[in-house]
Amino acid sequence: MKKLSSALDTWASRPTGIVGVSAARCLLGFVGLMFYVSQYGDRAYLFGPDGVVPQDEFVRQVRDAGTFSLYTWSASPAWSEAVFYGGALIALAVTLGVGGRVGLALHWVFLWSVYQRQFAIIDGGDNLAYLVIPMLMLTRCYDRFSFSTGAAGLLVRRLPGGVRALSTPVHNLGVLAIATQICLVYMVSGLYKVQGDVWQDGTALFYILRIPEFTWPGVSDLVYDSDLLVYLGTYASVLFQVYFPLSILVPRLRAWAALASIGFHLSIGALMGLTSFALTMIACDLIFLSGGIDRALALARRTTDRITGKGMWEDRARADAERPRPIQLPEPAPRESEVTT
Repeated sequence: MKKLSSALDTWASRPTGIVGVSAARCLLGFVGLMFYVSQYGDRAYLFGPDGVVPQDEFVRQVRDAGTFSLYTWSASPAWSEAVFYGGALIALAVTLGVGGRVGLALHWVFLWSVYQRQFAIIDGGDNLAYLVIPMLMLTRCYDRFSFSTGAAGLLVRRLPGGVRALSTPVHNLGVLAIATQICLVYMVSGLYKVQGDVWQDGTALFYILRIPEFTWPGVSDLVYDSDLLVYLGTYASVLFQVYFPLSILVPRLRAWAALASIGFHLSIGALMGLTSFALTMIACDLIFLSGGIDRALALARRTTDRITGKGMWEDRARADAERPRPIQLPEPAPRESEVTT
C-alpha cells in the first residue's frame, strides 16, 4: 500500500507527456487545416446549400440522426462560406498554438459540423478526432509549440489553490485516456482481423490494394504482385495491432512500438491514400514519444547553435564566468609617519 500510495502521489504531482500532447495538438490542427485546404476549390459544391446534398435534405439527415451542424443554421451561401473560413482559421490557430482550450473546443465543433455536412469524403480519421480532442482538452497541450498571450496564466493565478492543484492529475488523466483509446483501437482492430479468413490465410493485403479507392497506380501492383510482400504485410499488420497494447506496457518497448506504429500508418497513408486517418493516428502515437521528441529538439537546438556560432559564444561566456579569479588582497594601511609627511 505504501508503494501504491507513493506511485499515486508521484503520478498526481508530476505531469507526463507534455511535449507529446503538444505535438499531437499541432498535428491534429494541421489535419483539420489540410482538410479545409484540400476541399477549398469545391467548397460550394460540397458544403454549400445548393451543392451535391441540398440544404433541405441535409437538415433532415441531421435531424433524423439526432446530431448538429453549424451548416444547418442558415441556407444562405454566405453563411456556409463564413463557417468554412471560420473552421479553417480555427484549425490554423490550433496548429500554431493560439487560443488555448477554447480554440481547441471550437476546432472540435467546426470539425464535427463540416464532417457532418459531407461525410462521403472522410476516411475514418474523423471518428478518432471526435474522441481524442475532448481528451486533449484535459491536458496541458499548449505548454509547448504555442504562442502564449499570458491570458491563461493570468486566469490560472486567479483560481483557488485547490483548483490549481488539480491541473497535474487532470493532465495525466487526459494522457492516460488518449493512450487507452489508442490501445483499444489497435486491439479491437487486430482481434477483428484475426476472425477474417483472408487475414488468416495471409491474402488480405492483396484484395485491399486492388480496390480502386485504395490503389496507388504503379506502386500498389508492385506489392500485390509479390506473394512474399503480401504475406508479410498481412501477418505483420495483425501481429502488430494485437500486441501493440502489450508493448506499450513495457517502458523499454514503448518508443519502439510507437515508431513502428508511425511507420505502419505512413505506409497506409501512402499506399491506400488514407492521409487524414494516418496522420490522426500518428498524432496520437506522439504521446508515447514525448521524451524522445524533447531530446531530439534539444539536440537540434544544440546543433543549430553550433552551426550559427551562438553556442560557441555562450560556452565561452559560461567558461569565463566559471573560471576562478585571483584573490585580491587589500592594500596595507599607510603608516602614521607617511600620513604626517
